[in-house]
Amino acid sequence: MTERNVNQIADWNGRTGERWVANQARLDRMLGAYGAEAIAAAAPAAGEQVLDIGCGAGAGSLEIAAQVGPSGAVLGVDVSEPLVARARELAADVVNARFQVADASRALLPVEQFDLLFSRFGVMFFDEPAGAFAHMRRALKPGGRLAFVCWRGAAENDWVRLPMKAIAPIIGAPAPPPLEAPGPFSFGDKVRVERILREAGFVDIAFAAIDHPITFGEGETRQAAIEDAVDLAFQVGPLTRALADQPDAVRQQAIPLVREAFAAKAVDEAVVIAGAGWVVTARNPSL
Repeated sequence: MTERNVNQIADWNGRTGERWVANQARLDRMLGAYGAEAIAAAAPAAGEQVLDIGCGAGAGSLEIAAQVGPSGAVLGVDVSEPLVARARELAADVVNARFQVADASRALLPVEQFDLLFSRFGVMFFDEPAGAFAHMRRALKPGGRLAFVCWRGAAENDWVRLPMKAIAPIIGAPAPPPLEAPGPFSFGDKVRVERILREAGFVDIAFAAIDHPITFGEGETRQAAIEDAVDLAFQVGPLTRALADQPDAVRQQAIPLVREAFAAKAVDEAVVIAGAGWVVTARNPSL
């Protein structure tokens, strides 16, 4: 297939999308502080038109819809049919937010329609990121704004570092992805991100580091919180991909190792891990 982003589209319309829907409420809570900082940097104003890129189940779209008010509107786009369906359920009573199954990097978008392009962890997966951002910029009004949050490096984010380091003794350390391959950490290098955005035509590009603890497991007891973290790690994230083709015996070996890794982060009735991202802002040149 020659369609761009085909692997990501297939993934998010398969088990990954289904698992994210199943865990939507807790995942939105975990990522809420990151989304809030990105929205604060975006500063949506009453009456503005906003495009939410990779909107997922619509948490960011709904927060922005409340800020732009009835005179404004938000369009959330995502490649995942399960997540867009969930977003529409959650937004059933919100008149100024709508959602569309679409790949923002190639969808037919209205020209110079939006005051703001926004994303919460939805822009790191494009096969051709400079082309994708150039395409989306054409939907932005002259002088319009771009604001998104993305992850920094894998080594700074416990949600991948802890479980992957834990299982390395039984499956080996994973080979590093190609330097510019799409993926959750493909925007960790801010020099690369700035180059992509400049090639796409954006100006006034700025980065702010964001570090927030993430509550990855919760329970009535410390042990229950640890088990909750282990369960989530085996449902979403890199661990599911790393073990997807492994025999059940290997998966069973992995469980106590991952449990031990998260136990080191348990605090009372929660497992609290480190997370690190960038909030990136930029502007479309004025005419």
